[in-house]
This record gives sequence, structure tokens and C-alpha cells, in this order.
Amino acid sequence: MNELLSIKLRPNKLSDVIGQSHLIGKDKIISNLVKNKKLFSMILYGTPGIGKTSIANAIVNELGVRYRMLNAVINNKKDFDVVVEEAKLYNGIVLIMDEIHRLNKDKQDLLLPYLENGLITLIGMTTANPYHAINPAIRSRCQIFELKALDDKDIETAIKKVIKLNVLDGLSIDKDGIKYIISCSNNDLRYVYNLIEVSYYASKDKHITLDFLKNIATNSSIYIDKNGDGYYDTISAFQKSIRGSDVNASLYYLAVLLEAGDIDIITRRLSVIVYEDIGLANPIMGIKVDAAINSALRLGMPEARIPLAEIVIELALSPKSNSAVMAIDKALNDIRTKNIGKVPSHITTNSPNYIYPHDFPHDYVRQQYLPDSIKGAIYYAPKDNKNEKLYKEVIDKLKKL
Repeated sequence: MNELLSIKLRPNKLSDVIGQSHLIGKDKIISNLVKNKKLFSMILYGTPGIGKTSIANAIVNELGVRYRMLNAVINNKKDFDVVVEEAKLYNGIVLIMDEIHRLNKDKQDLLLPYLENGLITLIGMTTANPYHAINPAIRSRCQIFELKALDDKDIETAIKKVIKLNVLDGLSIDKDGIKYIISCSNNDLRYVYNLIEVSYYASKDKHITLDFLKNIATNSSIYIDKNGDGYYDTISAFQKSIRGSDVNASLYYLAVLLEAGDIDIITRRLSVIVYEDIGLANPIMGIKVDAAINSALRLGMPEARIPLAEIVIELALSPKSNSAVMAIDKALNDIRTKNIGKVPSHITTNSPNYIYPHDFPHDYVRQQYLPDSIKGAIYYAPKDNKNEKLYKEVIDKLKKL
């Protein structure tokens, strides 16, 4: 089987790695560790295709140490046992482990004592935030290094390097083609290498043009790892953009989530936003959001984008209020922190002393509803918007009756 281009181009030295100059540049931490021939257990984390495996390979190659590569999901406990035995036999080994955030308890328990005594030096790789996803016992024994997203210049350097090295015999890519590959890449170098290789072997004359690339790749390679920061950051940015009334940013993050194929999270998040952020300033929006969600789910993609876009625009430009959230949280805090006592006796079940409001003018009569210890509590504070001003007028009117 022929090696993929991304494997052929895997760096043997840190100086060959594209990007990550904050870790492997001159006099930076990983460069100095290699220079001083000293290695500690570490976790490299970041989005796919930005150099985690490349850095791990370059480290062990430059140091000339014995190493093994395992995947926390694919490899079983017996594979891990073999690594432990090899470490004992050779008085140490470096274990490069992909998807370390998926390491189960049995494998963790097996590795921990050998990480502790230094017999195994771990280089873990993950797309997930290790502070959330990795067992604290493993995490505390490792230095954590975050890899940064590659920029367009890094991707361009990599593409030109492929052409210059002539790894694919006779390959040429026109200037517009290079720009298009960069725009498609989402800063994922592995994706770039794979796209170039597919284009090369699918072309008639090994010359890759913009028009030819458009037949192979759409101008998008949106990736959201649902266990990683990017996923939650995008969802957070989506809600905060609507809350902040930035209609253009709201539509952009909606587009990201649609391109990632995640209608479920969009509909769930919209159901939260309409009550958390729009709230009583525009209560009719709750019904409108439900209608838009029902339409989107009934239509499916690509038509679902239309009702979702319309409702996101309306939510972003709607007046906002979090008064209902503030009110219920204040009430919950009282319940959790105070010894409140019983319901007033005159409003208990079948109480003879209950006064029926509908027997009075305006269907209202003043009587105590809250328990004695909090009878003066005020939870709802109307905000200064058109709709809640009406609620405030009702509250003020009732006080005067």
C-alpha cells in the first residue's frame, strides 16, 4: 500500500514542522528540551491537522529514543501490557498516544505507576481540552502544551513545500488554486495534503487549477470536535452574538453550525436563547421560535437554513430581557440558603380562611401568599422595555388597590 502524502511529509526534525513557533521556535520550551536531551511526559492538544503527531514524531526522532505509538481507543489492554514490558526490558520507553482523552480506567491504572516512576514517558495527543477531558491523575503527571491554529501563511508555505520537494512527480498548482486550497483548509494541514494528493491523481496532466479543485472540494472544511473546545466555543459565540444583538455574527455562527451538520444543537440552543435572553421583552418570540424549529426539522437541509436564518435575525434584533432568569434564580437562592418555613395556613388545601380573588372588583384582593419569613420578598424586577413597562404598570396598580 502506498503511503499517503501526509505520512510521507511527516517531519523528522522540529525545524521541519509547519507553525507552532511558540513551542518549537528558537529557544522555545520544546526546542530546548530536545536540545538538552531531556524529555518529560506531556500532552499536546489542539484541532486536527495542526501538528500534534508531527511534533511527537520529531521529538523522538531527534532524541533517538525508543518509542511506541498507541491509540487510546483502538489499542486494547494487551497492547498496553506489551509497552510496559518493553519499558521494563529497555529501562524506559516513550509512549506516543493518540486520543488520550478516551483512555479508559483499566489502561489508566496500568500506566499510572510507570508514569510516576519515569519508566514510561508519555506524549499524549488530543483534540479535547485536557483540563476537562483527561483524568486528573494522568494530567497531573504531564506538562500541557496547547497548539495554535495554523494561519494562511503556514498553509501556503506547506503547499509550496509540497511542490518544491517534488514528492508528487510533476505536480503544479496555479496561483488561484493555491488560494482556493487555503480557503478550503480550515487551517487543517492534513486536509490540505489529502486534497492535493486526490487532485494530483484525479487530474489528467498533474496540473491543478482552480476550476478543477472546485469539482473536488467545496469551499469549506468546517470541523467541530464535539468533545473539544471549538464545539462549545462556537455554541457559546452563537448565543452571545444573539444576546449582544450582533445580527451578522449571529448569522455567521449559525452558518458554522449548519455547515457542521448540527441542527439539533441549533434548535436546542434557540429554545434556550428565546427564554433566557429575549424573555419578557418580547414573549411572542417563544411561539415564533417553536414554529421555526418545527419547520426546520420538517424540511431538513438545505431548506432548514431559511426558517433558522429568519428566526436568528429576529432574535438578534429583538429587545432583550433576562428578568425572568434573574427572578427565578433569586427565588431558588432563597430556597437553598434560607430556612423559610411553611406555606401560610390560609392558602393551604381546603383552608376555610382563603379569600377568593374573583369575588372582588378587578379580581384582586390583598392577602399574604409568601411564607412569613420572606413575606416581603421581591423576585421579579421589570426591565425598561416596552413590554415589561406594561407589567410594571400592573404591579404598581395592584399595590394601590
